[in-house]
This record gives sequence, C-alpha cells and structure tokens, in this order.
Amino acid sequence: MTAPAVTGGDLSPAATARRLIRATDRATLATSLARPEGSWPYASLVLAAVDYDASPLLLILTLAEHTKNLQQDPRASLLFDGPQGLADPLTGARVTVLGDLQPDNDAVRRRRFVSRHPSAALYAGFKDFSLYRLRMTRAHLVAGFGRIHWVDAATLQGPEADVSWLREHEPSILEHMNRDHATTLDLYAERLLGLTGNGWRLTNVDREGADLRRGGVVARLDFATPADDLDAVRQSFVALAQSAKRGAMSQ
Repeated sequence: MTAPAVTGGDLSPAATARRLIRATDRATLATSLARPEGSWPYASLVLAAVDYDASPLLLILTLAEHTKNLQQDPRASLLFDGPQGLADPLTGARVTVLGDLQPDNDAVRRRRFVSRHPSAALYAGFKDFSLYRLRMTRAHLVAGFGRIHWVDAATLQGPEADVSWLREHEPSILEHMNRDHATTLDLYAERLLGLTGNGWRLTNVDREGADLRRGGVVARLDFATPADDLDAVRQSFVALAQSAKRGAMSQ
C-alpha cells in the first residue's frame, strides 16, 4: 500500500513521474508472452524498488513466466499506480515506464531492493532469484485532467549527478536515522504526511528525498532541494524535523 505524501508544490511532468515511481513499492509488469500461436501481452504484479536515478529495480524468480518472457524479449513496461483508496481511482496519478529489463548484478542496487522490501531478505540470496534493472526509454504520465504527457528517459531521470558518495554512505545514513532518530521518523510520518502509528523506518535515501515504511505501508519524504553531499542530506532531514515540530506546536 502506498500512503499519500507531500509533493511540495507543482512539479514538472518528469519530476511528477519520477516521484511517483519512487513513492510506489509495487507495479504491474507487462511482458510479451511467446506462444506457438503468436505473442500475447502478459501482465503480472511485481515488487519494485528504484536506483538512484529512479530506474526501476525488480528481484524476480528465474522460473516465473515474466522472467521467461524477458529472456526471449527484454522489452517491458511497468505501470506505477498512485495512492490507493480514492473514490474514483481514475483521478489518481499513474505512470507507465517503457524500456528494456536487463539482469543486473550490482550489489548496491540489490541492497536497495532488500532495504525497500525487508521480506525479500529471505530469498534475495537464492540463485533462483535475479535482480533486473529497467533501462528506461520513455514514460507516459497521467496526472489528472489535462496533465497527460510523454516523457523521454533523459528528462525523466533528471540532470546527471555523481552519486558515488550516496552509494557508499546510504547504509550508514539509514542506520543512524533508524537507530538514533526513530521518534523523529514517526513525527515526519504524522505531521508531514498525515500518517498514524509508531515504528516508521527509513528504507532508502536519494538526492531528492527519502522513503519510509511501516509494515505494508510506504511513504515518500521530499527534500526542498536535491542533496549533493552528506551535509546536504543532514540539513534536509533537519529542515524536515523543524517543519514537523512546527506542525506539532501549531495543533
């Protein structure tokens, strides 16, 4: 389940699509099912995480039908649906991302997937499961009346930036926030995102924000500006805490 979250104002189509991909922990995967009588579209539900540039990541079973399809034809699309619980689901934002799904052996990306989906730790090391990364070509965003856009991959991923520092230090950021600032994470969820309950945990951090999880619910925190180093990440979390505390005092 995806929780509603603060977007921080009007966003461009690319930023809206990128945020939606990051804020959603599952997607509908469409592959091409090859049969003697011809090829057929095949849709399946998958758990999803993202790389630092918002490229979707999947950890899928080798014997699954969709994996067999990808081995024959890597072309695929992923539908990321918006927040659940709307009276009219068609009013919610959604984005379909097209590209080639290719096997990926990057340990950091696998780590990000497992952090996003803790239950995956039970099988992530099995040889029958493989990490796949979507090499995006373009995306189709439907974000409301009059907000329907095609976005190319370069625009969707945003300006190219060095994230080597984040690849190295993300685990320590998560450990520090979850260990030393657990009450602040709950405050983020309650005061900034309108969510209830204690025990929220930080699962991923990227230049534009961070992801929270509590049980089966995930939520997205947005930074005011993209972070380019560790100090900027720290300042972003401090600013979010100050906003959350102001919200608490005003009630």
